[in-house]
Amino acid sequence: MKIVYLLDTNTVSELLRPAPDERVISAFRTYDGMMAIPAVVWHELLYGLARLPDGQRKRRIRAGIYDVIAPSLPVLPYTETAAALHADMRVAAEAAGTPLPYADGMIAATARSNNLLLVTRNTTDFDCVPGLPVENWFV
Repeated sequence: MKIVYLLDTNTVSELLRPAPDERVISAFRTYDGMMAIPAVVWHELLYGLARLPDGQRKRRIRAGIYDVIAPSLPVLPYTETAAALHADMRVAAEAAGTPLPYADGMIAATARSNNLLLVTRNTTDFDCVPGLPVENWFV
């Protein structure tokens, strides 16, 4: 199957909640094999895991990351093409007075460089990126 959707951290991490949003679960089932995550989202998941104190919650989240997310969502690299797009996006966003946070810019550039639709709960965070298709599976 062809990858169509690039998932932001807030969408992927929904799978790790004790009671995930049913709309998001339904979308994951519907689009199985058509989703990926950017390398920066993989970093954010692992960083969040590493910061948790040892205990049952950390074990549950670790299992979700390595047993569910890792085998089902390929990680797309931040490439030279994405880096060039990211630089242009940052300049344009700053000129418009709406700076683009660095990690969000990496996510947006990965989506644009791969012609993917970005799935995020925080759609307004990407309003400053022209031409980036964005979808919210939480509504």
